[in-house]
Amino acid sequence: MQFIIYSTTTCPYCKMLKDYLTSKSIPYTEKLVDLDDEAKKAMLADSGGFLGVPFSVITKDDGTKETVIGFDQKKIDSIIAQ
Repeated sequence: MQFIIYSTTTCPYCKMLKDYLTSKSIPYTEKLVDLDDEAKKAMLADSGGFLGVPFSVITKDDGTKETVIGFDQKKIDSIIAQ
């Protein structure tokens, strides 16, 4: 499973999400959309134009992708459990 978090340097919900994933020992890649134009373009493509953070893209082992807007712990737990 690959976990990508699109975030900004000042977002408190992004920090909550990263802390939660760390507590569950789930590795993730963070892309800072406020500092990296390429990350911002990738987020726009993955989200269909949405720019709110955190925005997560989870690629499962079978190649399917799930997206999560905000820090939605229940949705993240449900995706991880699958």
